[in-house]
Amino acid sequence: MRMNTLEDWAADAATALGLPPDSMTTGLRDQLLDVTRDVAHGVARVAGPLTTYLIGLAVGAGTSRDEAIRIVSDLAATRTPGDEPDTAA
Repeated sequence: MRMNTLEDWAADAATALGLPPDSMTTGLRDQLLDVTRDVAHGVARVAGPLTTYLIGLAVGAGTSRDEAIRIVSDLAATRTPGDEPDTAA
């Protein structure tokens, strides 16, 4: 029996995507929420979920889950809110 809405949602979404319903462990959930929070606060709020998607793409392309999360966490730690890349030519 699942314990809460978040766990229910993760299991239902995994199943809908053709993944095992237990694909989102508590540890993975906490890691992703932590990195999403760090990016949202350290870069920009909207960057949080977009970055989580990029982590998923990296994992799908062969990067280990822990390595992808570490890379993004390290990158977010170097930013301050409102940092914008210099795009002027």
